[in-house]
Amino acid sequence: MDEKIKKSNGETAIEGAAEEPSTPGAEEKALASELEKLRGQLEAKEMEAKGNYDRFLRQVAELENFKKRMTREKGETIRYANENIIRDLLPVLDNLERAVDHAKGGGNGKPLLEGVEMVLKGFLDVLNKHGVTQISAKGELFDPERHEAIAQVESEEHKPNTVMEEHHKGYYLLDRLLRPSLVSVAKPPEAKEKKEEDEEVEKGGRDD
Repeated sequence: MDEKIKKSNGETAIEGAAEEPSTPGAEEKALASELEKLRGQLEAKEMEAKGNYDRFLRQVAELENFKKRMTREKGETIRYANENIIRDLLPVLDNLERAVDHAKGGGNGKPLLEGVEMVLKGFLDVLNKHGVTQISAKGELFDPERHEAIAQVESEEHKPNTVMEEHHKGYYLLDRLLRPSLVSVAKPPEAKEKKEEDEEVEKGGRDD
């Protein structure tokens, strides 16, 4: 009975051993194949990373070139910022030179006056073209935002704080004040001013 069992067990063991794979090195081949596959994937990623890095370097170089070009163009723009207005002023200079040459030829001075007036008009036209406008002052009420008073002059003909005289004109560049008009402003004569003050005092006394 025991021998039969042992025999049976032995046969079973032999039969079980016969069912196991009999191909030595299969596991090593599978590992080698997987390793080769991973090596190929790694090489592909390395090529992709190299391409991305090359593109990055090109972008950096282009950006640096763009910055240099913009810096150069900005410098040239600042350097030649007045080119347009200077070009527009050249005809004014030509007219002024012609007026001087004409004056040297003698005459009663009228041609010189006409020439200077023409130059002045041309000069103002150039300024207007570039957004420069004159400030109106004479005969207007004093405006501290546009006028600068250097004197007060007694006058019975002008209302107080009226601009009587314009010593030099003021100018705007678009909506920015370049310089105010330099003016003299009217004030009441001292006698009249004193009389008005006395009347105010008397009026105040009557109100009391």
